[in-house]
Amino acid sequence: MFSDERKDGSPRFGKLHFPVGLWINSPKKHFAKLGRRWPSVGSVKSTSSDTASRGSEPVEMRPATKNKASRHKRISALFQRGGTGVPTSGGRGRWASEKKLADLIDPLPEDRVEPPSQGEVPGILKIYGGDISTGANYKSVLATARSTARQLVQEALERYGVAQANAEDAYVLCDVVGNVHGTDGSWQAQYLRAVGDSERPLVLQDVWKPKTGCTRRFEIRRRCDVERMAEGEDGDGSGISQARRQQSRRSRAASGGHVAPKERADNLSLRRSISEMNLSTKRRRDRKGVLSMAVGEPQEAAEESRLKAAEGAEGTSTPPASEAEAMDVANLEQLSQCLIQPPTEHPYFLQLLGYNEKQEFVIHVMTRRRHIFGRPERCPAPDQSNYVDTFLNAPDILPRHCCVVSSVPPADPSQPRGSAMVRPFRGALITHNGAPLHRQVELAPGDLLGMGQHFLFMYKDPRAAAVPPAWLPKAWVSPGLVGALACQACGRSLQERQEAFRAYLKSREPQLRYRPQEQEALLAEIVRLQEAPNCRLGPAFLFGLCLEHAARELEPGHLPRLIARIAQLVKEAVWEKIKEIGDRQPENQQDKGELGNLSIEEVAADLRPLMLWMANAMELLSLVQKRVLDIEKDLDLEGASHNALLSSDLETCDEAMAVLDEVIMSTFQQSVYYLTKTLYSALPALLDSNPFTATADLSHVPELSSMPEGIQGTLAIYQATLELTRDCDLHPDLVSQTFGYLFFFSNASLFNTLMERGSSHQSLFQWAKAVQIRTNLDLVLDWLQGVGLGDIAAEFFRKLSTTANLLCVPKTSLLQTSWSRLRNDYPALTPAQLQHVLTNYQLGPGRVSPECWSPPEKERDEIAHSDIFESFTDHPPLILPCDGFRLRLSEPVSDDTLHRQLTRLRRFLWELERESLPANQRAVYGLDPSQ
Repeated sequence: MFSDERKDGSPRFGKLHFPVGLWINSPKKHFAKLGRRWPSVGSVKSTSSDTASRGSEPVEMRPATKNKASRHKRISALFQRGGTGVPTSGGRGRWASEKKLADLIDPLPEDRVEPPSQGEVPGILKIYGGDISTGANYKSVLATARSTARQLVQEALERYGVAQANAEDAYVLCDVVGNVHGTDGSWQAQYLRAVGDSERPLVLQDVWKPKTGCTRRFEIRRRCDVERMAEGEDGDGSGISQARRQQSRRSRAASGGHVAPKERADNLSLRRSISEMNLSTKRRRDRKGVLSMAVGEPQEAAEESRLKAAEGAEGTSTPPASEAEAMDVANLEQLSQCLIQPPTEHPYFLQLLGYNEKQEFVIHVMTRRRHIFGRPERCPAPDQSNYVDTFLNAPDILPRHCCVVSSVPPADPSQPRGSAMVRPFRGALITHNGAPLHRQVELAPGDLLGMGQHFLFMYKDPRAAAVPPAWLPKAWVSPGLVGALACQACGRSLQERQEAFRAYLKSREPQLRYRPQEQEALLAEIVRLQEAPNCRLGPAFLFGLCLEHAARELEPGHLPRLIARIAQLVKEAVWEKIKEIGDRQPENQQDKGELGNLSIEEVAADLRPLMLWMANAMELLSLVQKRVLDIEKDLDLEGASHNALLSSDLETCDEAMAVLDEVIMSTFQQSVYYLTKTLYSALPALLDSNPFTATADLSHVPELSSMPEGIQGTLAIYQATLELTRDCDLHPDLVSQTFGYLFFFSNASLFNTLMERGSSHQSLFQWAKAVQIRTNLDLVLDWLQGVGLGDIAAEFFRKLSTTANLLCVPKTSLLQTSWSRLRNDYPALTPAQLQHVLTNYQLGPGRVSPECWSPPEKERDEIAHSDIFESFTDHPPLILPCDGFRLRLSEPVSDDTLHRQLTRLRRFLWELERESLPANQRAVYGLDPSQ
């Protein structure tokens, strides 16, 4: 309806029917929702490297076979089984967010990701299952870098012959690190960790290697036994429990979605802790030195440790690690976790408060440009519309809670980098530097971002210049407009508050501050302003300021309700005016003894309120449309399936816009009805009057008083209508369509009268009378051309003008013109209308129409069944404009009338606020609006 951004184009409304008396129904506006193109899980392009680069302990590469078809069949079956695996709640909540840094940088946009390569070669993974089958060593399963732990558990259970329903829920894959006993070759486990259902075992073993002297293998165990063992070991802090927790911490990376094995070498420094990178004796010695300095070890002890390390480097044998040394290693593991440095090339979030801080990260790296916080869902959607980068496990966190969009690097490196943006999803509890956040705002480095009641993050961007955070206390300065109505607790003196209030009253900034409890009184006062002189677009302007204030200051759900309330108040006001105008019509008066038509001045005075509401409703509809487009963008971003509140808000706005459409069309209908009713009695004089009279001065055509008396009445109606539309600041497109309907009615009425009287004894189909009609019509068209309506008039008066031109042809020339020539020269007339004019043309007594005027045989049947009169139902449709609106809410108020109305409302709101205060506090404020 407005601009190119309108999704369903410019609507065309129902036609106006004459005689008027039927309402034009306004169809509700329904906005087409843009389809969200999210790639499915199967369409995510694999960036993994060949599986031959993985550890050789549990993986064996299957040699190429001759039966390639069967191999591809097995690979296809593997992908089909892998696509059906659904991670459990616990696994997704803890491990599904663990991805590597480089894989989070979005090598391609999400809507252009391609399906995985079918050429990825799978490997064989050994899974030991002593808990399932006694005496069994291991079973081999086919695995790729995309295979999750849950999928491998399903495959292993099939190999072990476990056919129970949902058996994969009762078992868990465990990552076990240990060594082989030297004497009997038995396996002795030292570290154990339950692998998350959504983790990738092949990726896990590739990015984290066991310590020197240890090997790893994957075992399948009963979930209840592993949980029971974890509960029992957490109390005594045994070695396996501690090692399992340490290994769990090591396996984590930046919080996010799934892990992909591409570019591992670039990411190891971020993924691995210091202890993981210690694979050599030299690094172990360096770490012991760090431990000594960190725990304050005496210099003698540190020197002793250095000498022992030197002896070990020379090849001297050292005794086995004692229990004290094992404790030192454990302390070192914990200390190394505290020495991880934040990233230097990516923005990140530093977690200050959390829900379960023992299991949560301290640093959350922002590796995609669009970073989403949310809660893990038990049953995730099959597509990526639920994509979440950082999972937060708290009861008050929504599945999609908050979205942060980083800034785009400037084209010129010397230019400062733009700010990031943060916006909450609908219904999410978010605070920005301690203040509630309802809509998108800028996010600067150092800002505090609170999510729910438990999480608090600090946003950091190492690429941006260091500036003091916005939440740091600033030196107090004397306020201007902001805070003009603040209390004494703000520290302002009485004189400062009075000056601020006076500055607020006189300000030309488009700002209207009010409290929600004052809204109803404010809206009613704006409606009453319509009756004030020189009001024009005041109601639409003030309503627009209310919308701006609600969108900027109040909670998001308040704006749709405000739009609906404004539309309803406008409709009620217009309906009252329509009833008042109807009651003042002569035919509706109780005393019907003397019926007479109203003058054009009286009609214009009655129609002025309707024209004003038409102009205001049109401007208001454009302002509402801009707000609805913002809601549609939020809905497209969040998805209709995720946010029923936004969908409900959009429906409320659509209904309100349909009400405003109805207001516009109702006021248009009533206006043209009363104008055409006045025209109906003035138009016949244009056919009967003689413009060649002594009183007519055709040399001063633009002056209405110098026009012939026969056309003064018609032109007076046109002039009064033009002045009325200009006085009401009606949109130029609506002005053109108003006159288009008046010209359409004038042409149809005059043409039908001409055709009707042409066949009577007072025939107008003669040369002398036609010259008078042509002259009167030319005077009208010339006057309309002078006021800027010539093009519209020429278009709608074409049929009457063509008929007058035909009748003005000299009789001798007309008698020699054939039917086909007349049809070509006057195409605006239908065959039936042309035949009617020629048949009733006054040739003189005793003379008949020439044979050349007869239509051909094939057209006679059409002429016999055609109507010669113009239909009033074929009027042009009303099309609402999409640009050219007058109100600009982003610019200072330059119109003095609008500024006076704005000042009056500001005083009105302050009076309401003062009345709500206790009597003993009103005088303390000292803010007298009369000053």
